[in-house]
Amino acid sequence: MAHSSHFEPSTHSEQRNHWIAIQTLSTYLWPANRSDLKIRVILAMICLALSKIVNVYIPFLYKGAVDALSQEQAVLALPFMLILGYGIARVLTQAFDELRGLLFIKVSQHAQRIISLNTFKHLHQLSLRFHMDRQTGGLSRVIERGIAAIGFILRFVLFSILPILIEIVMVTVILFVQFDIRFAAVTFITIVGYVAFTFLITEWRIKFRRAMNEKDSEANTKAIDSLLNYETVKYFGNEEHEHDRYNQVLRGYEQAAIQSQSSLTLLNLGQGAIIGIGLILVMTMAGQGVVEGRYTIGDFVLVNTFLIQLYLPLSFLGTVYRELKRGLVDMDKMFELVDVVPEIQDPPDAQPLVASDGAIEFENVSFSYNPDRPILKNVTFAVPPGKTVAIVGPSGAGKSTISRILFRFYDIESGSVRIDGQDIQSVTQKSLRESIGVVPQDTVLFNDSIEYNVQYGRPEASLDEVREAARMAKIHDFVAELPQQYETKVGERGLKLSGGEKQRVAIARTILKNPKILLFDEATSALDSHTEKEIQASLREVSKDRSTLVIAHRLSTIVDADEIIVLKDGEIVESGNHAHLLTVGGEYRSMWERQQEAQEYQKKLEVLEV
Repeated sequence: MAHSSHFEPSTHSEQRNHWIAIQTLSTYLWPANRSDLKIRVILAMICLALSKIVNVYIPFLYKGAVDALSQEQAVLALPFMLILGYGIARVLTQAFDELRGLLFIKVSQHAQRIISLNTFKHLHQLSLRFHMDRQTGGLSRVIERGIAAIGFILRFVLFSILPILIEIVMVTVILFVQFDIRFAAVTFITIVGYVAFTFLITEWRIKFRRAMNEKDSEANTKAIDSLLNYETVKYFGNEEHEHDRYNQVLRGYEQAAIQSQSSLTLLNLGQGAIIGIGLILVMTMAGQGVVEGRYTIGDFVLVNTFLIQLYLPLSFLGTVYRELKRGLVDMDKMFELVDVVPEIQDPPDAQPLVASDGAIEFENVSFSYNPDRPILKNVTFAVPPGKTVAIVGPSGAGKSTISRILFRFYDIESGSVRIDGQDIQSVTQKSLRESIGVVPQDTVLFNDSIEYNVQYGRPEASLDEVREAARMAKIHDFVAELPQQYETKVGERGLKLSGGEKQRVAIARTILKNPKILLFDEATSALDSHTEKEIQASLREVSKDRSTLVIAHRLSTIVDADEIIVLKDGEIVESGNHAHLLTVGGEYRSMWERQQEAQEYQKKLEVLEV
């Protein structure tokens, strides 16, 4: 089955075969190369069988005790032994059930861990396009519910549904042998009617549960999106607007929840009616047999005990089935994520990139995010080993697209991109990205310590190496003055640090990575002029003797570049060093003059404010 790189949650769940999904899950219960877990499964199944055998034998002990006590001269010793046996059997049933659960918990948790890990790995393999199209809040809820559903299914398919079915078959056979076919027939028809009714109503009401899930995901997504953009909400005073959007989704969830509960009430009433009718019929037949002298009082009690013992788990089967259906829907949503084929994949014969000099070559590269809107058109340029090449141009010219292509977040439509003569589409993505260090415009930090964020450049690096990288990035002195120093938490997305501080952390992280190639993607465009000059000094020091590609907005930051490429409408319109491009009098000179005028105007404003 082919899948696009987009995750479409619409009707795909309805098309999946739930039983194939359960079969897939069963492979995690019998993992290869884990004989210890297989032994646990076998022992758990033995405990399950023993529990059902003892449970089915309990009513016979009860019957024997009642018949003994019904005699005119009851022998007290016999009822006592039967009652003792009855009590022991009850304890044994529970003991086997508890032992079964204890044996199986390691298997269940192992399966959940492996499935969670595989899903997490797969999400990291998916393309940037997928993650830009998806919203993190909704995605996290899909995974969260999917993992919870897998845990439920692993526990209940083997140890609730299967035991109930086994017990139903055993009781039906015993009623046929112990009494006659009428008892077995009524019991069987009651069970079939109960199961059919449960299945039909549950299939009808599952749409309400799906609507609840969709509204729940939508509400969670909107809440997270709003809170992540807290400052923007405050800037525009749009709190009420956010509240209204959130409330509208909650109203949809409220309506779906009411419909779901109403349909659940109908289901429960119907199940109770079916069970009641079956119970009346069987108890009437047994009572008539006692009156006619064919059965004893113990037989009447035996039938009653069997039916109560059967209908209790049968009633539970209805709950399990409803939860199973919901779990399968949630699990299918997550499996749809796993089914998404990564847009960017390594070829079967991909070899690691050997980055010796770090020379970069773009040759006749064309690319578009959408077929009707080309972004790059036959772009050709080179970054010689150890040199710095800057790419400038107006917004939308395709500057940042070049950095994404170099990282192979997207594959180009035509042309080639080479590093030291090796086409980046023929080498492994891991080795490619290990060879490139990036300082982006918007540095996003993990909600952890400064030390962790710097060390992220090379997780195995020592603490001394982390501090040396921080010194080179000119942030060590700042960190040393903090109360918790390198253990200081940076907050979500690094919000507790200023823009310049975040950029220095990003620089330190890149220094620690020690790549052959450096990529600065408008790394200082969001900073004030003073901070920008300090960051630029750090960047120049870092980029010595490394091939460096700079995506720039402020032309003043790249005047020292060995070559400047001017990109406009996806094409290279000029190239050369700063002095050469100014003498040419083309696009670059126009951009330079506009920025100089803007800077002069800004300086005049600052003087007037003083």
